[in-house]
Formats: sequence, C-alpha cells, structure tokens
Amino acid sequence: MDRTTPLSTTPSNTNPNPNTNPASPRIETVAQTAHKVVDTVADKTTAQVDRLSSTAHRAVDKTAGAATQAAGWASTLPDQAMEAQTRLTESVCTSIRARPIATVAGALVIGYLIGRIARL
Repeated sequence: MDRTTPLSTTPSNTNPNPNTNPASPRIETVAQTAHKVVDTVADKTTAQVDRLSSTAHRAVDKTAGAATQAAGWASTLPDQAMEAQTRLTESVCTSIRARPIATVAGALVIGYLIGRIARL
C-alpha cells in the first residue's frame, strides 16, 4: 500500500491575485492613512521651516543694519580724534604764549620731580 499523497504546486493559503485577498482593502486603508499622515507632517514641517527661515532672515537683516551703523560711527572716529588733537594743540599753544615764563618754570619743576621719583 502506497501512502504518498500528490503534492500541490501552489500552496492553498496564498492567492496569486492580491486584489482578491480579503486583507487587501485593510492594507490599502492603512497605506492611505500613512500617506495622509506623512503629507500632514510634511506640510507642518514645511510651514515651520518657512517660519524659521523668515526669522533667520530678519535676524541677519537687523545684524547687517547694526553693523553698518557701527561701521559708519567707527569711520568718524579718526576725524573726531584729529579735531580733538587740533583743539588741544591750539589751547596749549595759546596758554604757552600767554605765560611763557610760568610754562618753562612748571616744566622744570615737573622734570625735577620725575627725576627724583625715578631715582627711588
């Protein structure tokens, strides 16, 4: 007695046509839901990136404006220093011309004091 059974070429639990599979509509629904979630997240992320980009652009613009103002202010410093030096020189010259002997005597006293301090 032969106890062998004929082998089937296709398993009985697989279906070659996925559209007729009873789980297929559920898979499609899950896939569509996943697509919607991904699209929603992408939209929200894009909006957030746009907001962050806008904020960064405003910060760069403010910084550039402040740097331009600082550069303009710094460029006037040499002129202001020259004007201050000129005023001080004119003031000292006027004072020396008004009292030349007192200026020379004061310079001698200051020189003597500095020499004494240097010896210590």
